[in-house]
Amino acid sequence: MPETRDVVELILDDHRRMEELFRQMRSVEADRQAALKEFADLLTAHALAEESKVYPALKRYRDIDNEEVEHGEEEHEEGNKALLALLEVDEVGSDEWDEKLEELVEAITHHADEEERTILNGARENVAMERREELGAAFLEERAHQLKSGCGSIDNIRSIVKS
Repeated sequence: MPETRDVVELILDDHRRMEELFRQMRSVEADRQAALKEFADLLTAHALAEESKVYPALKRYRDIDNEEVEHGEEEHEEGNKALLALLEVDEVGSDEWDEKLEELVEAITHHADEEERTILNGARENVAMERREELGAAFLEERAHQLKSGCGSIDNIRSIVKS
């Protein structure tokens, strides 16, 4: 169980884990396939939990920019497409794999960076800790539910990208 329930910190923890998984996926010494599987599950569960539990709540706060929140959702879509492209590469470590991995890294790093500067700082400034902890609990619950359902499977990513 994470020691924090603050939704801002929980989201940041996931971002840091994603960065670590990127390092593993780039390393010829790591189990890149296992890192990709964990990444696919984590990214998908994280994004679905944000979209269903966190973003709608933050849109209600006067000083949080709704356009930033909506932009975050659009970037999730870009991330999903980049993830699907990598999952569809046959050979781990091939030139195509490396190329699709870098496109994924770029999409996710850009989104995480922007989300941290805009949405999460907005939440820090405008949302009371008690509420952030409530949102954190809802985020964790939805994230765990998604992880249990195998949300990072290629079929599920395909259906998310199509919808």
